Amino acid sequence: MALKVGDQAPAFTLLNTEAKEVSLSDFAGKKVVLHFFPLAFTGVCTTQLCTLRDNFGFYEGIGAQVLGVSVDSPFTLAKFKEENNYQFPLLSDFNKEVSKAYGAFYEDFVLGLKGVAKRAAFVIDENQKVIYAEVLEKASDLPNFQAIDALIK
Repeated sequence: MALKVGDQAPAFTLLNTEAKEVSLSDFAGKKVVLHFFPLAFTGVCTTQLCTLRDNFGFYEGIGAQVLGVSVDSPFTLAKFKEENNYQFPLLSDFNKEVSKAYGAFYEDFVLGLKGVAKRAAFVIDENQKVIYAEVLEKASDLPNFQAIDALIK
């Protein structure tokens, strides 16, 4: 079941691209823009994260923390981050627990792949409450960046 606006954001601790633990609680007191994406190195996922990269100054300017999450390994995400010059952490939900907790999970994806994160975007406020929630059923769709940006200005 997907999270709704007003829900408490599920706590998590995941590995980043340097194999260091990153927890949602690390960002208490700060807005978090949390983007789930199905798979690194795919077209729409690259577009999603490059949009965040290209607007990073906006998020940084308002003190919001951007995080990207997929079920890829930390090693795959490290290469993806390096090749695309992402300035924000990419987190590995390799065990698929966080994607499930946020309701952003495909049991069955394309090509017979099982257990892949859905494309989704959440904004979590300073008190770790969800103030924006968008889970996309079609992996080819992108989150509504304009709505997210308008909300957190």
